[in-house]
Amino acid sequence: MIAQQAPGAPGSTATWTSSAKDMVGTAIGQGRVWFTVGYGILNEVYWPSCSTPQIRDLGFIIAGDDFWSEVKRVHQYSLTTPSSALPIPKIVHQHERYRLELEIITDPARDVLLIHYHLEGEGLRLYPLLAPHLGGDGDNNYASVTPAGLAAQKNGQYLILSAESGFARGSVGYVGSSDGWQDFSQNGGMHWEYQQAGPGNVAMLGELNRNSGVLALAFSDSAQGAITLANSSLAAGYQEAKRQYAYLWAEWNETVNFPELDKLPKKLSDAVRTSVVVLKTHEGRTFPGSLVASLSTPWGDTHKDPGGYHLVWPRDSVEVGFAMLACGLITEVRALLAYLIAIQQPDGHWMQNNFTDGRPYWQGIQLDEVALPVLFAAKLHEQGLLGEMRGAAVHMARKALAFIAQYGPASPQDRWEENSGINPFTLSVSIAALVAGAKAGFLEEGDKQYAIDLADDWNERLESWVYVSNTELDHELGISGHYIRLNPNCHSARFGDVMLRNRNNETINTRALLGMEYLYLVRLGLRKASDKRIQDTTKLVDKQLCVNLPAGPYYYRYNEDGYGEHEDGRAFDGSGVGRLWPLLSGERGHYAAACKQDIQPYLNAILASASTGGMLPEQIWDKESIPERGLLTGRPSGSAMPLIWAHAELIKLIYVQKTGVPIEQLHSVSEHYGQKSLAPRARHWRDNLSCGAVPADRELWIEAQEPFVLHYGYDHWQNIKEQSSQPLGLGLYGVALDVSALAGKTIQFTRRFDAKGWEGRDWSIDIEA
Repeated sequence: MIAQQAPGAPGSTATWTSSAKDMVGTAIGQGRVWFTVGYGILNEVYWPSCSTPQIRDLGFIIAGDDFWSEVKRVHQYSLTTPSSALPIPKIVHQHERYRLELEIITDPARDVLLIHYHLEGEGLRLYPLLAPHLGGDGDNNYASVTPAGLAAQKNGQYLILSAESGFARGSVGYVGSSDGWQDFSQNGGMHWEYQQAGPGNVAMLGELNRNSGVLALAFSDSAQGAITLANSSLAAGYQEAKRQYAYLWAEWNETVNFPELDKLPKKLSDAVRTSVVVLKTHEGRTFPGSLVASLSTPWGDTHKDPGGYHLVWPRDSVEVGFAMLACGLITEVRALLAYLIAIQQPDGHWMQNNFTDGRPYWQGIQLDEVALPVLFAAKLHEQGLLGEMRGAAVHMARKALAFIAQYGPASPQDRWEENSGINPFTLSVSIAALVAGAKAGFLEEGDKQYAIDLADDWNERLESWVYVSNTELDHELGISGHYIRLNPNCHSARFGDVMLRNRNNETINTRALLGMEYLYLVRLGLRKASDKRIQDTTKLVDKQLCVNLPAGPYYYRYNEDGYGEHEDGRAFDGSGVGRLWPLLSGERGHYAAACKQDIQPYLNAILASASTGGMLPEQIWDKESIPERGLLTGRPSGSAMPLIWAHAELIKLIYVQKTGVPIEQLHSVSEHYGQKSLAPRARHWRDNLSCGAVPADRELWIEAQEPFVLHYGYDHWQNIKEQSSQPLGLGLYGVALDVSALAGKTIQFTRRFDAKGWEGRDWSIDIEA
């Protein structure tokens, strides 16, 4: 039945696609197309940046007179690549009635994806089934059957699916009512030939003239442009595109310089090669250095908004940047630093995440995302790699360090983007950034000394904020104390509660909330691996957060985590139960390396979590298998996959095994805090960060972000004096008080600001005897 307009508008509610990726790929060249493979078919395809998915999936129906089958649902396939370093997936679907072979690449010279297909099976025909979600969602798409192929468009974005041998016929329709899959489901074959559909959630189906050939999926900002790209790519030939694709990847792989890579066991060397290709695949083309966190959407097949991880997080990017540095990818690390410099906000911070072109998405502030770029720049300085970038890096670091100094050490969000307060991870990287930036010469002399003074004060006070002693957990294990995940109040961590995100606003005692953030204290050189506080906390974490599966030890982010599937396996929907994170096996492995222990169990755990094509997931399923929901013990859950942070962590763990020193650790920082009895010069007081009693052998610096006059006395306002603040450094103003003669006394004070007058509050600080 040939009809012009498909019925059933606008179609069913559009959902996205599963995050279960067999592999990802792109060409190295000027082509701007990225692809992912899952369930043996093509699913998300991105263009013109790796921030923008344009299709939900492109699968295949195979049919004859008495038979039809959708290969995705049969789910009987194998996937191979020519090598661990060449992302050309070859997928073979096996069935008693057919054998379908697919090979996928993108054209290095054009915005075109190519699929070489070959179907064997008597009396059978092949039908590509494409769901366009232009601009990243399924609403308001238009589709049509044209002489050039199956076309779709929305808001000035166009795609076309063309076939080397052409289509015998085609049909477009609304998902759930008149699409091609419904035709087969209801009628056992292709009976509908609707020529137009839209606006709505649409799908496209075509019957190929031949069972062997090439498909071209092209993208452009005009309909004719898409046709021209598809036809020119087909005319140039699949084998030529494949040759160029393989050549350019081989040429790029020559730039990888991981320490003694060829001497590693093959399993590890293959894992490094696969992982570094995954990292490179997540880099933008138009905006070099832009690294999206994942070409996937967690639990995407259960909701409409792709949202997803195909955005740039400065934290994830720097974590990956250090792994790229471990692999000797100098061009990439310099491009990353240049990109981070470009997207820094005027006040010195970075947005929580952004599209590859720099447009912000979520706009939270996470202090670790301010500190990590400085740490990265300082590492490049330490290795002599800044070159002409030094001036821009210095400008960036000065703004970032001023932001850290003025607003730290508490962060509006932690690294899991859930809670405000002081946490060991953010505090570690902030302290390290202040020292590294100062020692690298990024700061002017006055700012340099202030940065070191502030870092030393925070470092000394760190345990007062994020370490507790003699708690219920400690008594159970027979230890004296432990580091906590987060202190939301900046006062004693022994008291207070933390709101558990994704758990319907439940709370937990601050002292009872465990995480692995503290391990960065050792990784960055702020604490020794032999520090009893670190050792005791690790014993507690291994007891409370670790699950030993047959493949090895895995860890939860924290106890009572709610970011994961529900107990019955239903997808995360704003609440759930956190599952095991393979990247945390890497963090624990780094500590094992620092203790000169065997890290192989942690490597084994990470490697065992990988998908068929070697993709590492964000989380794995930790309970008994629920096959009907696709959840198998120890295998990827419905969260993001691949997660480039996880791939970076694997590379860095293998690196520390080879070198003995974490790639993130700077000599300037470890040397500074390796000194014995390093006493801070001053105690820094802020009105949002009380400092308890101050030792009489320190100066007391009373600080603010604007000039003021300090009105002060001691022991009930005796001997009242006034003193004007002076610039201290990094945008802070303050009064430095010598309290050596005030041991055992209490200072009282208030402030008069130039702009707003008296603050209307009295403060007091005890001076230790």
